[in-house]
Amino acid sequence: MNKKKNVAIITGASSGLGKEFVNLILNDDEIDEIWAIARDEKKLQALLEEGGKKIKPFSIDLSIIDEIKKFEEEIKKQDIVIKILINNAGFAKFCSYDDLSIDESINMVDLNVSGVVAMGLVCIPYMERGSHILNISSQASFQPLPYQNIYSSTKAFVRNYSRALNVELKDRGISVTAVCPGWMKTALFDRAAIGAEKATNNFSGMVTPDKVAKKALKDAKKNKDISVYGIYVKFCHLMAKLLPQKMMMKVWLMQQKIG
Repeated sequence: MNKKKNVAIITGASSGLGKEFVNLILNDDEIDEIWAIARDEKKLQALLEEGGKKIKPFSIDLSIIDEIKKFEEEIKKQDIVIKILINNAGFAKFCSYDDLSIDESINMVDLNVSGVVAMGLVCIPYMERGSHILNISSQASFQPLPYQNIYSSTKAFVRNYSRALNVELKDRGISVTAVCPGWMKTALFDRAAIGAEKATNNFSGMVTPDKVAKKALKDAKKNKDISVYGIYVKFCHLMAKLLPQKMMMKVWLMQQKIG
């Protein structure tokens, strides 16, 4: 009998945190293939050239549910076990609510929220005991963030959804970890900064994404339901638990020098 292939699926895999996950899992002998999902075909091709035959690229827009359903059909054709699903794709905008069009606002929700839920529903039937889901949330999930309100709200959803889903999947032996990084040196800023009059401009506690990825995989293997890297982010997490949200929002606005 042929052994099923062990597969890791990583979204937003072509750069930043997603690429760091790819690099780490390339060294995991238990994983036979990495299914790398991103929109940019050129970046996916570069990833394939760097990583070799273990990588299987998929150019998919995860904000479009029909494209995720097509990806599900591809999974059905394969004899695989999904050992790791990392939902990393997402984006932010640093601005006021009225700096964005309806389409831009809803697209952020579709990718950051609907894409995460849909990918889980597609992949969980092909997981087994010992499989892991890592959903990338954010430090922004700890509190409401004015002038970053949609992004922080989507990440709060991802954090709560992941931790609740972890409980629901416990009997199946599948763990779900909400990864909550702070600021990382990635291309997120290129898309997020749109030159708005009022916008995020203080990026305290900046780290490189490789450190976050290592901690996240380590925490997932320990079946932790949340992964928080760094003293600064851990301090912010603690303060968000202790202080009223109105006070936390005032501190945020002072930190960003937004009047």
